[in-house]
Formats: sequence, structure tokens, C-alpha cells
Amino acid sequence: MLNIDKVDKVYLACGVTDLRKNIDGLSMIVQTEFKLDPFEKALFVFCNRQMNKLKILHFDDGFWLYYHRLERNKFRWPMSKEEALKVSIEELRWLLKGYEVRTISKFKPVKERNHF
Repeated sequence: MLNIDKVDKVYLACGVTDLRKNIDGLSMIVQTEFKLDPFEKALFVFCNRQMNKLKILHFDDGFWLYYHRLERNKFRWPMSKEEALKVSIEELRWLLKGYEVRTISKFKPVKERNHF
């Protein structure tokens, strides 16, 4: 069970990550590629190439490394930074249930009408 009581943010590592990496390897990705602090009150989520496994790095008085594997389905994982990098905890829950996380709304923006 995720201990997310003190979590402020969730970051997705878009694209694929080699999940053979452990806490130290994933922490290095957070520091070098995200330019973020792995000790931050956040979840850092990584997905494998087959999109059926996730690892979540979390610091809470020590590092936690959560591992989640799907047996039959695949995660709808964002592949580019434009799709998603920072998501809400609720969006992470949707992702874990198999829903697609999008940062761009599917609704068209409302345009102002000119009144004559």
C-alpha cells in the first residue's frame, strides 16, 4: 500500500525506464534527468518497455521502492514530456487502474464571441 499521506507531488518518468535499477539508480535519474531532489515529498514513477511494470520511488524517513506488475493488461503510459510529467495523486490512481493520463484537455477551449 502506498504511504502517500505526506506526498505533495507525483512525477512520471515519461517513456521507458530500465527497471533493473534500484533505489540509487532511480535516484540518479531523478537528479540528472528531472533536475529534482529525490528527498522531496513526492512520488517518482517509472515504467518498463512492455508497460506492464511500475516502480515508484518515495522518501519518507528513508527510501521506499514500490513495485507493481500487471498480469494481463498494460499501463497507458505517457511517452513524451508534453503528455505528462507532473500529475496529481488522483491521476496516479487512474493510471494504476488502467486509465490514460492526459495533461491536455479533450474539450475545445471556449472562444470569446464578439458582440456587435
